Amino acid sequence: QVQLAESGGGSVQAGGSLRLSCAASGRTFSNYGMGWFRQAPGKEREFVAAISASGSGTYTTDSVKGRFTISRDNAKNTVYLQMNSLKPEDTAVYYCAGHRSRGPGYRLSEYSYWGLGTQVTVSS
Repeated sequence: QVQLAESGGGSVQAGGSLRLSCAASGRTFSNYGMGWFRQAPGKEREFVAAISASGSGTYTTDSVKGRFTISRDNAKNTVYLQMNSLKPEDTAVYYCAGHRSRGPGYRLSEYSYWGLGTQVTVSS
């Protein structure tokens, strides 16, 4: 049974930084791509960033490009999202997701497993 557990969310002021972590278990972590999505109140879940199984390929959505960085440590079965220069519009619940293959991918339908999410709140 695949489990994904996010941590690292919290409340920060605009311009601040947070680092999200997602610990994975239940399958061979290094064989699968991973992703981060977010959902703000009243909005649909949207893609943020993705990384391939090996870590050599990454995608980030345009709104966070240059501010957010996705990375992974296959020895620790963990994927990270470093978020810098945070803005109030980044406020959302952030979800870690496990891709169905090696990835990376930006479509929700490509992901088979989801964490419960961690809240990120950015105040102005």
